[in-house]
Amino acid sequence: MNLNEFFKKINLSITIVIVIGILAVLNFFSYNIFYRFDLTQNKDYSLSAASKKTAADLKDIVNVKAYFSSELPPQLINLKQEVGDILDEYVNYSGGKIKVEFIDPKDDEATQRDLYMAGIPQLQFNVMEKDKYQVVNGYLGMVFSYGGKIQSIPVIEDTNNLEYQITSNIKKLTSEKIANIGFWQGNGAADVGEDVSAAYKKLSEIYNVLTVNYSADKKITDDLDTLIIVGPKSKFNDAEFKALDSFLIKGGSLVVLADGVAVGSNLSADKNDIGLDKILSAYGVKLNKNLVLDGNNGLATFNQGFMSFTLNYPYWPKVINSGFDQNNPAVAKLESLVLPWASSIDVISDKTSGLSISYLAQSSDQALAVSDNFQLSPQAQISGGSKGKFNLAVSLAGQFKSAFGGAGSEPGNLIIIGDGDFVNDNFLRNYPDNLLFFQNMVDGLSFGNDLIAIRAKGITERPIKEFGEPAKAALRYGNIFGLTAVVVLFGLIRYYLRRRIKREEII
Repeated sequence: MNLNEFFKKINLSITIVIVIGILAVLNFFSYNIFYRFDLTQNKDYSLSAASKKTAADLKDIVNVKAYFSSELPPQLINLKQEVGDILDEYVNYSGGKIKVEFIDPKDDEATQRDLYMAGIPQLQFNVMEKDKYQVVNGYLGMVFSYGGKIQSIPVIEDTNNLEYQITSNIKKLTSEKIANIGFWQGNGAADVGEDVSAAYKKLSEIYNVLTVNYSADKKITDDLDTLIIVGPKSKFNDAEFKALDSFLIKGGSLVVLADGVAVGSNLSADKNDIGLDKILSAYGVKLNKNLVLDGNNGLATFNQGFMSFTLNYPYWPKVINSGFDQNNPAVAKLESLVLPWASSIDVISDKTSGLSISYLAQSSDQALAVSDNFQLSPQAQISGGSKGKFNLAVSLAGQFKSAFGGAGSEPGNLIIIGDGDFVNDNFLRNYPDNLLFFQNMVDGLSFGNDLIAIRAKGITERPIKEFGEPAKAALRYGNIFGLTAVVVLFGLIRYYLRRRIKREEII
């Protein structure tokens, strides 16, 4: 071996050692520097800015105990790892203020009693063992503790909404004051136990939610932050109006979901005279007694004898992304909202001076508003009405003037939505995104906009923005046959080019 070959081998050895050293250093830093790339549109696999800030701003230790049984069905095996990955992000952004522990309760009776008291149920799973299915008991829950207080997630079935649940639980534990939300009961308003139980339970996960049964001896308490009236059907009296007026002008947040036209079970329609105009007009809004029809609409199911059929129903206008106020964080990232038998809302400009106005949801500019001779049958031919773009949900904020004379003492909030049915349990089964809209309204009033960005990840529907049938058909068939056409076209071009090259070689 000559001297040159010797030095070449030495140089190669040194190069290999340097490369290994670099890889070792990079590997070391990879465990100490936390970063990940998320290319999804809504950053579905990364914590939102609100969650990062919530974790980073913690003043004391939050203990998180995840109770996962070791014996789980195959479809849940990866769930523990996915939950662990999300919790690792919280730990990193908290600077160690969040402590996470995974626990398998197994047959520990003391732990199982603690879980029962924390509201985490014991579940039953079907597991294949010894060539047959067996039923085993297990847990899939999480408990948060902070300053002697606890919150829990009873069952974690997937990670789709887990970030929202974790952040909202931490906020509820660490916030100095939790907002009090009241549902008005009376005047034919929706019952929280039978009609809007899903919305009631969702809000209860974060807020102190109660019912407001107003009467001569039961007033609206001063500690109530937001009052929600869903679908009233009978008239309010003067005492009730004065109570609502006093609540708003003293800085409360009033949310009214009301029908301008009441629709019966047999598709009969009558104007819904509940008298709210007496105070709403004083605040600068008017709920019209009409129904809005839109070419962009939701699907409705109708029964005819023993048969049922589903079709697009113009009386269920569907608000898509372009119909939401893009300057309002509560609705800017929403994709759809379906309002059954909705009425339009007018803003009275000369009575809203000094108020901030947000047109939360609007119909398309091809919508139609019908004020009489309501023909609600899906086969009915619609005639008359006025065409245009209509307000379906409006928000006003500022210092309101009292409907009974005098100015308000504190800035308040008023949200009026021209439909009282869109958050009913029966309707949410087919249109779950409606609940996102409702929750965002309450969050924006009570907690600010922190949680709204997280919930936007839960959007389940992304409708085609253009509702014209030719455009829908083109996109539909393009999606079905487009890739096949591209592959065939590519093959034909390759075949043509190869034939051309062969001919040139022969020549």
